[in-house]
Amino acid sequence: MSSDKTAQAVPPHPVLTGHYSAPEERVGYIRRLFDETAPDYDRINAWMSLRTGERYRREVLLRAGVSPGQAVLDLACGTGVIADHAQELTAPGGTVLALDPSLPMLAEAGRRGVELRAAGAAEALPLADRTQDLVVMGYALRHLADLRVGFAEMLRVLKPGGRLLILEMVPPRSPLGYALTKVYLKYLVPAVTATVARQRRSRSLMEYYWQTVDRCIPPETVLETLRQAGFASIERKIQFGLFNEYHGQRPQE
Repeated sequence: MSSDKTAQAVPPHPVLTGHYSAPEERVGYIRRLFDETAPDYDRINAWMSLRTGERYRREVLLRAGVSPGQAVLDLACGTGVIADHAQELTAPGGTVLALDPSLPMLAEAGRRGVELRAAGAAEALPLADRTQDLVVMGYALRHLADLRVGFAEMLRVLKPGGRLLILEMVPPRSPLGYALTKVYLKYLVPAVTATVARQRRSRSLMEYYWQTVDRCIPPETVLETLRQAGFASIERKIQFGLFNEYHGQRPQE
């Protein structure tokens, strides 16, 4: 694994000047945005995914082999959808920690029934080395400050042989697929959000959502950064042309 602490940072996307003006403003902007929109988040995602999002997340965990007795970290957990399903799949005897920088999001996860919750960010995980069987992050790769640092931390807390699973959206490469995705995420989702959301900034959140999806670094860079961090058995799987799964494993030692 890489030990070069002076290596260049790998942000997930460039500065989005319509939302913040400098790299150092990004983390605070994102936290405020999620803090203020937490009560709307599940409602928006339910209709945006045509109520298939929860089922898809559960199926991904099953394919990843989540089973009773395992220790799972749901990183950037949001409202705790993944953590909730992981709790069921790891019982009896397992532990699931839901971690997120946003306290309002963690509160929503608690209302869902997620038991172990803590505030924290991927770049400084409040966990001991080699303690987790699986680290999973759902649709938050675009919100990391530095993929290089975040991936190193994920590797650190995994047990030898432990696995990493990152879910993310990547626009299709075909012109038609890209155009349809853009119309849906850039125009339709924010417009509908403005009519159904209770929080004023929920529309801004969904506008930000599309911009980070559209301008995220390419999957090839994500895979290479995982390799440089020290992960093995790295692969990328694509579901429905849009949903990406990045898989990696901490080498046995």
